[in-house]
Amino acid sequence: MILATIQGLFSKRQPKNDLELLVLQARDGDKEVLHELLSSYTPFMKKTASFVCKRFISEQDDEYSIAMSAFHDAIEHFEQDKNASFLTFAHLLIRRKLIDYIRKEARRKEISLGQMTDDDENPSSSFSILESTNSFEQFTATQQAEERKHQITVYESLLKPYGLSFQELVKISPSHEDSRKTAIQIAQIVAETEEFYEVLQTKKKLPIKELEELVDVSRKTLERQRKYIIAIAILLKSDLHYIKDYLKGRMS
Repeated sequence: MILATIQGLFSKRQPKNDLELLVLQARDGDKEVLHELLSSYTPFMKKTASFVCKRFISEQDDEYSIAMSAFHDAIEHFEQDKNASFLTFAHLLIRRKLIDYIRKEARRKEISLGQMTDDDENPSSSFSILESTNSFEQFTATQQAEERKHQITVYESLLKPYGLSFQELVKISPSHEDSRKTAIQIAQIVAETEEFYEVLQTKKKLPIKELEELVDVSRKTLERQRKYIIAIAILLKSDLHYIKDYLKGRMS
């Protein structure tokens, strides 16, 4: 039900992007591309780790090393013909591996080395199952549902200060493909323009006048699509890569 709702918001997926083509090159042995990906996506790894750990993560932290290892695993195991985008896949692997690490650390602090059981030494966590495969589709249905539910809950909390809800977003999503694509492009401008996003955050409204000067869209249309644009701008500034996956190909 949740998946169907998200699909209804953002319509069908688009062709693979340039990032995923680079990932495939790295996966197939291009070490130079691999190095560039690991370097370029360092902010993504740190931001994802910080999101999971609920605190700032620097390159000196063990959690960052774990995030980088998971990102590298995502490159090694990514399959182009699967349904998830690479960043969604990488986000999930980083999250699972960090959660596994956090749980192990908690057990280590509570249980002395001499009291450890065989299960503790060989934990059978959800990520252990994932790590032994090379396919995103081998996540269990339960794991996928859990991740979707988690990200939608977070998204709901981000929308609340703006008087919006996920269910309302379903209703106000533009029905026509061209209108939806235009609204998403405007939302991207808001998300990527610091002064525009600051207005959105502080005043809880769009800088309509400034946007009207930048885009070939009437003020009436901007007002009509205001809530949708705000919701998508908030999403684009978030770490909710599972939901973002359905925007793929519409932000060019």
